[in-house]
Amino acid sequence: MHKKFIAAIAGIPAVLALAGTATAQGATNSDGSTVVTFATLKPVVGNHVKGSGWASVKLQGDTATVTVSVDGLIRAPHAMHIHFKGEGECPQASDLTKHDGHLAMSTTNGLDDYGQIGTSLTTSGDTSPASALALARFPHVGTFQYIRVIQLTDAVAAAVRNNNAVVVVHGIDYNHNGKYDYVLGVSDLTPTLPMEATSPALCGPLTR
Repeated sequence: MHKKFIAAIAGIPAVLALAGTATAQGATNSDGSTVVTFATLKPVVGNHVKGSGWASVKLQGDTATVTVSVDGLIRAPHAMHIHFKGEGECPQASDLTKHDGHLAMSTTNGLDDYGQIGTSLTTSGDTSPASALALARFPHVGTFQYIRVIQLTDAVAAAVRNNNAVVVVHGIDYNHNGKYDYVLGVSDLTPTLPMEATSPALCGPLTR
């Protein structure tokens, strides 16, 4: 499920992410057409993350207004996704494995918990799994607010409605040196990036 991931890291622009306030309150119609879900984004166990955040998805049909607010991560590109088809939860300490001798959580370590990528929360352009690592189109600062209206697939929209979707923000500074390096070795998703750049930093299940 990772073979088609794209690593676009050259020429990262000073991208955006402006948002007003979002709320976890909302109406759910009897036909399920309008749903508001909310996630508290907490540090992923074992990855030495001190940041925090929250996310909300307002879903009308398959059209989603996605808001993500993040604080305290490394000043670097942060890929963000809605994951689905897993257990609808964040990884636990039992999922940790050693990477170059260090106990840490890679993206694939947590797949059983949060599932595969369903939607890439890019700042512009494509939002499919093909843009999972298009780092030029994700926020590249450690504190930001992101809001975008995007079209979800039927399957991802259903997962959001059924409390089986998880928001994951990637990119960690495991050894606290202010940059992505190879302390954990090469990424499990692509050989062109260090594992710090793609490992999960913050995670939160979306619930109504």
